[in-house]
Amino acid sequence: MKLVLASNNQGKLAELQAMFAPLGIELMRQSELNIPEAEEPFRTFVENALAKARHAAQLSGLPALADDAGLCVDAFGGLPGVDTAYYATQFGYAKGDDNNVRALLEQMTGIEDRGAALVSTLVAVRSAQDPEPLIAVGRVSGQITREPVGSNGFGFDPIMFIPQFGQTFAQLPVEVKNANSHRGRAARRMIELMREQWL
Repeated sequence: MKLVLASNNQGKLAELQAMFAPLGIELMRQSELNIPEAEEPFRTFVENALAKARHAAQLSGLPALADDAGLCVDAFGGLPGVDTAYYATQFGYAKGDDNNVRALLEQMTGIEDRGAALVSTLVAVRSAQDPEPLIAVGRVSGQITREPVGSNGFGFDPIMFIPQFGQTFAQLPVEVKNANSHRGRAARRMIELMREQWL
């Protein structure tokens, strides 16, 4: 089965391709089909992921999978949330992972409550009008470190300390991180849903 991934993020594609391969599902990036990125006007992960999946399915004629993910910081009332990818731009930095990390550490200077969660919401649709989208959420709670540690992963991985491992996501071997990340948890749940309802 071919599924369009409603994302152009190489990191997400690589992670998800590895996870969905055992189902015989081939993920294609939407850019391979010249599909532009969808608008993401909503304030929740699930609404944005659904909008992206419907957009990719509409323009490709294929089933689509979309992910909306972000960092929810306790001290900021759950923000940056859906604005995670553009977090640094609020503080005068260019968009990018390294600048997001820098901006977050600056904003958290002097804050003792370092609790945060990485959240991934995956939505799959069989068609643009699918009345029964599959929705899977993965969430990992941890603590924001005071400086980046580790060189694996991307995004906030170098500053997301996971107590159960005693390390940041960026310190873990890729296969351990993928198995235990927010996206890994959401993908496992999505695979269960696809097996139950689609395959």
